Amino acid sequence: MSIRDDWGERFGRRDPKIVCVGLNYGAHAGESGGDLPKAPLLFGKFANTLAGDGDPIVLPPEIGHVDAEAELAVVIGERASRVGKEQAFDVIAGYTCANDVSARDAQFGDGQWFRGKGFDTFCPVGPRIVSAGELDPSDLRIQQRLNGEVLQDSRTSDLIFDVPTLVSYVTQAITLEPGDLILTGTPEGVGVFREPKITLVAGDVVEIEVEGIGVLRNEVSGS
Repeated sequence: MSIRDDWGERFGRRDPKIVCVGLNYGAHAGESGGDLPKAPLLFGKFANTLAGDGDPIVLPPEIGHVDAEAELAVVIGERASRVGKEQAFDVIAGYTCANDVSARDAQFGDGQWFRGKGFDTFCPVGPRIVSAGELDPSDLRIQQRLNGEVLQDSRTSDLIFDVPTLVSYVTQAITLEPGDLILTGTPEGVGVFREPKITLVAGDVVEIEVEGIGVLRNEVSGS
């Protein structure tokens, strides 16, 4: 079963909104050369980017530099509009691992993030959804491993804007529905800001692990 079919069975819809947050870890904002954001920096992905645990991340021809990004994802459980921070946990179904795959040449060359974040298969999620009542998202270890080497290793306690703040902020502008996702940001260590740089290539294996959820594993392939 495809991830979108699974989403259809769970939430009654195959095309969830995917709301992402940029520069939401202080050290990552620093390594990218930007100032700390004064409010959550939002961008989106379409459902075409969704992939599941074990599905390939497919690199288009001549894509240039591509990074994996480890993220904690919030899964919305009920219709949510203009939710206060105090009520944020009431609309959360659970949490999962996510990989905000990013084509940097497109992202930086375009001057905005839409195309560089939007290629097919560029949002793997999984391996499972942990129910909201079973997990406290405020201080979880989060890692990215590339071919077994740790590239990112941080904790969600380092988020600039925490989960309740993000849910409230997003829903002030966007009505969220069951199955929609909020990707909460990625910590420092992504390949484009390393020296030498590390880019995804066909044959790589990316693992995203969030404490209490499990390991999201995807192999990289060419188109």
